[in-house]
Amino acid sequence: MAYSAIIKPTDYFNTKLYTGTDNSNAITGVGFQPDWVWLKNRSTGSNKLMDAVRGSNSSLCTNNSNAAEGAAYFSSFDSNGFTVDTSSSDVNADGQNYVGWNWKANGQGSSNTDGTINSTYTSASTASGFSIVKYQGTGSNATVGHGLGAVPKMIIIKCLQQTHWWFTYHVNIGNTKHVTLNTTNAESGASANYWNNTTPTSSVFSIGTDTGVNQSGQDYIAYCFADVQGFSKIGYYLGNQLADGPFLYTGFKPAFILSKKKDGASDWYIFDSKREGYNIDNDTLLANQTNAESTTDYLDIFSNGYKVRTTDGDLNTNNGEYVYLAFAENPFVANVDGGLPTTAR
Repeated sequence: MAYSAIIKPTDYFNTKLYTGTDNSNAITGVGFQPDWVWLKNRSTGSNKLMDAVRGSNSSLCTNNSNAAEGAAYFSSFDSNGFTVDTSSSDVNADGQNYVGWNWKANGQGSSNTDGTINSTYTSASTASGFSIVKYQGTGSNATVGHGLGAVPKMIIIKCLQQTHWWFTYHVNIGNTKHVTLNTTNAESGASANYWNNTTPTSSVFSIGTDTGVNQSGQDYIAYCFADVQGFSKIGYYLGNQLADGPFLYTGFKPAFILSKKKDGASDWYIFDSKREGYNIDNDTLLANQTNAESTTDYLDIFSNGYKVRTTDGDLNTNNGEYVYLAFAENPFVANVDGGLPTTAR
């Protein structure tokens, strides 16, 4: 049974739905000032990512390998949400429906000297196991401080100034391989060039010499995630290619799920509990595509995990290997002030 020190997961992660206006549009009701915002048009459009470390005037797209854009898609991170400030169809076209996934770290953060590379900024929430790290590559094997005080099990890295793929470390893929968030590619072949064949520690992660993670003089952003019992889960499952698919125990009712087949080509699937709100969940978006939401039945979300309900090979081929990242809507049980656990609402 998962006991969580986080009584209210929406203090650290929340999904917000909104409608575009073509004008400055203040989105409220997030419940905190977000430090990482991921926006997607539910009809069609790019996945736009902004964070407090890079600043509101810098956006990245997970559906391509482009350098960071300076276009004014985003005006500000606000105390109870954010403001979009453009008529772009990607974030704020009049009458279009959007989803915003929001994470809290620690503002712009500060420099971190734990690694052989001193990060320019590290914005870390040790409570929720999430940090945003900006560092400059050296071209030599190195370590970078992540500020979590716990071992990150998933790290997503993007070069800011040049065209490079989104290199992604996952504990169930290991320290010799990677997957790329912007492609359908299966896990890479083994090489020390990505993570220097070294597993992250509670203070640093390692990078090799591949230019996707460590080109001399280039700036990079890293999103780091550690398991927090009852709030976040980085995991793995084997498919069975049955409509009665695998059940994944997370220890909480998932509010957000990101899933990828690691041993074969597949899209990156995003589910959340706000857009659909009931089982079977079929409002799926793709991190690596500009596609509109699908209407295919894929999974059920329960109070303690989720169950795959499809034979689609991207999520459930027989003996296929899958990795995922999930965040809580409610913990299964919460440890209140050190006392007896209470059943999640």
